[in-house]
Amino acid sequence: MDTQTNSSFEFLQLQAASLLIYQSVLTDEVGQAFLNLLRSLRQIDLLQSLRHNEVDELGCVRAYGNYFKAIASCNQSWQDYLISQILVDNNPFSRQIQNTDLVDLPPSLIAAVQQDLQALQSLYQCSGIQLSQWVQAAAKLNVPPVAWTEIHTKKTTEIISDRTIYHKLSQLENWADILSDLAAYYCQHGTGIFAKYRALRWQSGQLIGIPHADPVQLQQLVGYEYQRDTLKKNTEFLLAGYPALHVLLYGSRGSGKSSLVKGLLHEYGDKNLRLIEVAKSDLAALPAIVEQLRGVPQKFIIFVDDLSFEEDDDAFKALKVVLEGNLTARPQNVVVYATSNRRHLVREMFGDRPRPSQNEEVGVWDTVQEKLSFSDRFGLTLTFEPANQDTYLHIVRHLASLAGISISDTDLDYRALQWATRHNGRSGRTARQFVDFLQADLNLGSQSRE
Repeated sequence: MDTQTNSSFEFLQLQAASLLIYQSVLTDEVGQAFLNLLRSLRQIDLLQSLRHNEVDELGCVRAYGNYFKAIASCNQSWQDYLISQILVDNNPFSRQIQNTDLVDLPPSLIAAVQQDLQALQSLYQCSGIQLSQWVQAAAKLNVPPVAWTEIHTKKTTEIISDRTIYHKLSQLENWADILSDLAAYYCQHGTGIFAKYRALRWQSGQLIGIPHADPVQLQQLVGYEYQRDTLKKNTEFLLAGYPALHVLLYGSRGSGKSSLVKGLLHEYGDKNLRLIEVAKSDLAALPAIVEQLRGVPQKFIIFVDDLSFEEDDDAFKALKVVLEGNLTARPQNVVVYATSNRRHLVREMFGDRPRPSQNEEVGVWDTVQEKLSFSDRFGLTLTFEPANQDTYLHIVRHLASLAGISISDTDLDYRALQWATRHNGRSGRTARQFVDFLQADLNLGSQSRE
């Protein structure tokens, strides 16, 4: 390898090692595989310059294979990968700029970010073909290994919320000049896990991103238009920065309560709405979760499905704190949407009701009423009545229309009623199951006749 090539290895390693703020950009599998490949190439370069006989050419080829596999699994070009990492990176600059003007940040922090951006731009310019050629020369291969060339995928579009800044970074001569655009991007889209995912869940003491959220959309949900429109209006209050109410969606099973909440994500996800699923068993952590969301630019719905409590449940106390507040001010960017099949969320036994006796709590009825009125602590309660026949058939016809099912209304109604009788009764869930089955049955029958 020539002197110019040798200096390239050393330069790129130096650029990666010099990162002050954006160090975590290269800490995942792709970044580490890239650095290991540079390290292997540099090591061979040094040994060959010293006329050393024990050069690990096989290790270099293996390092390239690991890098190729990692970037192929990512299904992005090296350039797209690097830009995606920069735009979601959670670091002191990306966090502070969401609550502080650029001119008010410490000058040393600004200088460090500009230095890092220039260093990352040097790594960005390292093409797959160049890496392949370097490996061929280092390992003395007859032909270069397959190069991972430029590829722009749908995944990059999903990660990068604003294509404008992507195009600027891909064309700008000096990345240090994009500081104000980068700051605006972080302010609008957030950083870290909130920039990567619209749907998340609390699991094992931390927030976990959900890559493939439920695709249900609000246009699919009919039969409960008042409830849908009221929930949408409350969510729009949240997105606009006005005080929004905590909501309890109460009613019969299969009426679409959970689907309605999930559908909000697809309606407003591009307006900075995030949905966080918290299991009833994890509600004790709710105050801590809420504090993590304070000051973040996104708006959050904490979604608790199928809510109910037993007596002396710690989750009851934790949710009560979040709904009613304490000395800590409630974040304006967080609301709780909960679903339940029970009007009274705290289970009451007949034995709980007071009977006059000695050593009985004087205010026992107050205790009972506190349990029974817990649902009133939600600012808004939306009731979902069981679907009657007209509502059920209305839902079926709507879903069948969306699915492109073309049979007569008479035949459709007859089949739908037969399905409800033989299965789970009339509900939105039953209607969805019926239409899914009917669509598959008709399509399969059509294919078999061809």
